[in-house]
Amino acid sequence: MGDLFAWIVSFFALVALLVVVIFQLISLADLEFDYINPYDTSSRINAVVLPEFIGQGVLTCFYILTGHWVMALLSVPYLYYNVRLYMNKQHLVDVTEIYNMLNWEKKQRLFKLAHIASLLFLSLFWLIYSALEDHEG
Repeated sequence: MGDLFAWIVSFFALVALLVVVIFQLISLADLEFDYINPYDTSSRINAVVLPEFIGQGVLTCFYILTGHWVMALLSVPYLYYNVRLYMNKQHLVDVTEIYNMLNWEKKQRLFKLAHIASLLFLSLFWLIYSALEDHEG
């Protein structure tokens, strides 16, 4: 039963990360189509960057503590990328450079979205597998 609970927590944490990345992509798309100004876009994105990084770090530690080694190994590249961005002070969106970096910022978040979506599908698979295994035994 504990394994099932771990997968449920993992699933909801991944959904939260997915929502944060989609929010960032929507903000960038709004900027691209001139619905909001660069200052609002950068302040919206910058407000959720650190919670995203912390959430990913906590999730990776959660995988390690619960013994889900494959999921932890799959989460490490994303965590490493986030830590590298933070250490190089490139994690925040600059208001003055947002138009020049718009394509790069969108591409970066699309890769994050794809990575989180793949982790979400794996987590869902293991959630269903654990539920069926608990039901049989």
